[in-house]
Amino acid sequence: MEDKSAERLFSEYMAIIRRLRKECPWDRQQTHESLRSPLIEETYEVVEAITDNKPDHLRNELGDLFLHIALHTEIATEEDSFTMADVLLHSKDKMIRRHPHIFGEVQAGDEHTVRKNWEEIKRQEGKTSILDGVPAELPALIHAHRTQEKASVVGFDWKVKSDVWKKVEEELKELKHAEETGRKDLVEQEFGDLLFALVNYSRFLGTNAEFALRKAVNRFGRRFNFIEEALRLRGKSPAESTLEEMDLLWDEAKKQIG
Repeated sequence: MEDKSAERLFSEYMAIIRRLRKECPWDRQQTHESLRSPLIEETYEVVEAITDNKPDHLRNELGDLFLHIALHTEIATEEDSFTMADVLLHSKDKMIRRHPHIFGEVQAGDEHTVRKNWEEIKRQEGKTSILDGVPAELPALIHAHRTQEKASVVGFDWKVKSDVWKKVEEELKELKHAEETGRKDLVEQEFGDLLFALVNYSRFLGTNAEFALRKAVNRFGRRFNFIEEALRLRGKSPAESTLEEMDLLWDEAKKQIG
C-alpha cells in the first residue's frame, strides 16, 4: 500500500520544489520579491474559499498557498538564509512560548486573558508598541480592525456599544461640516475618521467591516448582473435604459437572488 502519511508526502513535495528550482525556467528565476504579488493573490483566494464555505476549494487553495511557503523557503535555503527546519523550529518555539497557559504554569481562563498575555509576551520579545505586528500593507478596513483589537487588549476601548454609535454620529457631523468648508484635505480626514468609527462599531456588532463590505460588493455585482441580463433579453443595455427601469429590475433582483 502506498504511504500517504503527511511526513512522507511533505518530503516528496519538497523534493519536487527543489527539482522545479533546478529544471523549470520559470521557477528557477523566481525571487522573494517576484513572488510577493502572487503570494498576496493566493492568500486572498484562500480567504475567498473560506467565505464561500467550499471545503474542496479551500483544500486546493491552501495547497497553492503552501506552494509559496515552500518556494520562499527553498529560495532562502539556496541563499543560505534559513531552511524549512528553521521555519518550523521558530514557529514551534513561538507557539510554546506564547501559550504558557498550555505549556507552562500561567493561568488563563478566558480569551481576553490569553490575548493580553500574548501581547505581553510579544512586548517582552522586543515589540516597542502594542500596535507592532499589524502589517502596514493590510487592506485599510482590516488594518483598522486589527489596530482597534490590539488597543482593546490593554483596555483602550469603548465600554458600551451605544457610545460607539454616538462616535459614528459625531464623525458624520464633522464630515458634513468639512464638506461645507470646501477643503478636500479636511473632507478626506473626516471621511477617514468616519470609516474608522464604523469599523469600531462593526467590532461591537461582532462582525468584520472588511468582510461585510466584500459581501456587499458581491451582492451588488450579482444584482447588477441580473439587471444587465434582464435588459439584454429586452434587446437593451444599461446605457440605453432609464434609472427608473433599472431600479425596478434591482428590486426584482433582490427578491430573486438576495
